[in-house]
Amino acid sequence: MKNRIEIATERFDQGFSCAQSVFAAFVAENGLDEITAMNLTSGLGAGFGRAQEVCGAVSGAVLAIGLGCGRKAEDGRAVKEEAYALTREFMQRFKAAHGSCCCRELLGGLDLNAEGAHERMVAEGLRERVCGACVAGAVKLVEELL
Repeated sequence: MKNRIEIATERFDQGFSCAQSVFAAFVAENGLDEITAMNLTSGLGAGFGRAQEVCGAVSGAVLAIGLGCGRKAEDGRAVKEEAYALTREFMQRFKAAHGSCCCRELLGGLDLNAEGAHERMVAEGLRERVCGACVAGAVKLVEELL
């Protein structure tokens, strides 16, 4: 049986986004099918649809935190506050490990929408070296927190 980091890395290597890959590692055990999870997260990659804001690995991780401990209809405010606290802790740890939670900053200012950006990503190995590390790192941090 594959561990969560292996699942996320496999999905990322298959071409799924950073957000999709991280979230996919947590869905089965929480009763959500992977197709629905991939659809829900389809716009989050590359910092919200390649807007390069919040890193997609971070977005996927925050969704996983919510799925794992989030407020249900019958739950009180304490559960929501726990999810908020875990999210803040995740964000702090991710920033400490990777330097930022912002896609554009993580990629050294590269504009993913600029001409030649894809070629530069490939030539410099950024998808594997930076994005892949963020995917694996995000999964590891969520595991530690949950």
